[in-house]
Amino acid sequence: MNDQTPNIRPVIRQLDDAAVNRIAAGEVVERPASAVKELVENAIDAGARRIGIDIAGGGKTLIRVTDDGCGIAAADLPLALSRHATSKIDGSDLLNIHTFGFRGEALPSLGAVGRLTITSRVPGDTAAEIVVTGGQVGVVKPAALNGGTTITLRDLFYATPARLKFLRTDRAETQAISDVIKRLAMAEPFIRFELRDVSDAPRTIFSVEGQSGDPMVALRGRLADVLGREFSENSIAIDTMREGLHLTGYAALPTYSRGAAVAQFLFVNGRPVKDRVLIGALRAAYFDFLSRDRHPAAALFVDCDPQLVDVNVHPAKSEVRFRDPGLARGLIVSGLRHALADAGHRASSTVAGATLGAMQPEPAQPRVYQMDRPSLGPRVPMPGFADMAQDFSAQVVDTGDVPDVVEPTDLPLGVARGQVHENYIVAQTATGMVIVDQHAAHERLVYEKLKRQMAENGVAAQALLIPEIVSLSASECAQLMEIAEDLHKLGLGIELFGGDAIAVRETPAILGEVDASAMLRDILDELSDLGSSQSVQARIEAILSRVACHGSIRSGRWMRAEEMNALLREMEATPHSGQCNHGRPTYVELKLADIERLFGRT
Repeated sequence: MNDQTPNIRPVIRQLDDAAVNRIAAGEVVERPASAVKELVENAIDAGARRIGIDIAGGGKTLIRVTDDGCGIAAADLPLALSRHATSKIDGSDLLNIHTFGFRGEALPSLGAVGRLTITSRVPGDTAAEIVVTGGQVGVVKPAALNGGTTITLRDLFYATPARLKFLRTDRAETQAISDVIKRLAMAEPFIRFELRDVSDAPRTIFSVEGQSGDPMVALRGRLADVLGREFSENSIAIDTMREGLHLTGYAALPTYSRGAAVAQFLFVNGRPVKDRVLIGALRAAYFDFLSRDRHPAAALFVDCDPQLVDVNVHPAKSEVRFRDPGLARGLIVSGLRHALADAGHRASSTVAGATLGAMQPEPAQPRVYQMDRPSLGPRVPMPGFADMAQDFSAQVVDTGDVPDVVEPTDLPLGVARGQVHENYIVAQTATGMVIVDQHAAHERLVYEKLKRQMAENGVAAQALLIPEIVSLSASECAQLMEIAEDLHKLGLGIELFGGDAIAVRETPAILGEVDASAMLRDILDELSDLGSSQSVQARIEAILSRVACHGSIRSGRWMRAEEMNALLREMEATPHSGQCNHGRPTYVELKLADIERLFGRT
């Protein structure tokens, strides 16, 4: 018996349409949220102004999308279920795309893995319906519908049951669908969206009315509906252009940061995307204002000629490729930094809210009468307080003799009225009061001054007596040499040393002794992760921050009235002074009405 397997030549076969559609569905429809995304995008492309989404079982048993768009003619219904049949493009130019959909894969893919029914009516005609089950297309039949299109998808993945095992719980899938709808609602503020769960206990998950008026005003209103009033109140408008790219949207103040990157929404030509270049640019814009464990919140829209960006790089169209990634990145970094600078000393209103929350009275204790109180010991007179106990730390100083300061009516941070615990300045404003952390505030002021000096004079480089040779791969060397000029401006001088090594000849003087190999590898990690690197700049500015900390007014130091007022005026004139170098607030503003509510004087 010959136990050797004969050499059998594999046979090339043409797969049937059902198999092809199921394969395509694996790319396009990853989970119920993917199906919802495709169907809602089709509704938007159809010009809908009202879109309703009903789901059951986390979208596994039912997805129904109803719109008031232009509809599909009865004669076109079978064609709509054919692969690569679309009304969005003619196929002559895959870069000139102005719609969400264009691949013509969604409907046939959904019909291949579920039970799909399309009911539609175009103006001036009767409604029609077509059903496709597991890839088997039925005939067009008359139906009842006032207008627009209703697409019903039942039993998703029933034709490919193995896929069902990879889905998560109904609750998790419902949350994913909600996230998709919220992103599309941000992209289209003029459209009404309603998402309902029609399972055993029907409920509305998400609902927003269409906005009207100026686009930026409409967007702010929609963001308030989707992300909450706090984001809307604590964000700044972005509107800037550079070489054909237009950046708009809203970005939150650094003091309104998050513990994870859950409030970052990026759109390219209205399409929600997850792009490494844009995410890296957003992080770079804030890296000087937030510690590494805090993340900015933003909704940013990049619009450009479709020829400048390729959206046909992923079946789900969630990734894009810019013709000039550096231009897109630079636009976001510079646009956000200018907007944050224009915000000046402003800090988020949530800081005051948290402060008021912390000031809620403790649970009532049994009343202690005066004669039962323990003695505070001998009283020591202090400036401004005739009978202040020595256990307390406060300075209340008459500010009437401070030049040019009479009333706080025109001063955002008011006039200093006292100092508490030799660290907190209490100032009176026209509408309330401000409490300033003197050390954190002055640290930011010194830091900004050091940065300005560095920008004006450049970063001093320190030449190494013996260049440090760092062995890397050829591709890593090429990556570093592409940004060698940028690194040189930051005091890091490198040059190619053979094909697989870099010679480090200069390092930034402010960093002192540097592990050049570790620094280069950090830069490479950032390049790989984000497409750009701020590693050297981040290290330099971390040193500047440390210098600023040591050079600032210390906690526990008593300040004269003129010093306190000078600090307040400098804060008002300095960008980013509303937060310290780590993103924490430098002051808290309390409105008089809020203070009165604390004492029940409403």
